[in-house]
Amino acid sequence: MTTEPEVRVEDKLYQNRYRVDSGRSHIVVKPHDTPSPELLALVKVCPAHCYTLNDQGRVEVAHDGCMECGTCRVLAEGTGDLTWTYPRGGYGVLFKFG
Repeated sequence: MTTEPEVRVEDKLYQNRYRVDSGRSHIVVKPHDTPSPELLALVKVCPAHCYTLNDQGRVEVAHDGCMECGTCRVLAEGTGDLTWTYPRGGYGVLFKFG
């Protein structure tokens, strides 16, 4: 019996290419002193690890590397905690298939 080699998500994400629109994030986290449960969940569930907690305990987003999967939209956009729009044309993720 043959076993398939183990593949990590990070290894697959590395194959994607990103054209970063510097200074124009398509994701904006609303300023907050205490993050909502939805924002805290994004730190754990975002597959590209775009969300982090800073030293003040606030959630920050780094949009470069975003896969535009919609996880954050489903989880938190309706709460008013963040705004998500599509990146400008020509920017964002470029998936590599195969």
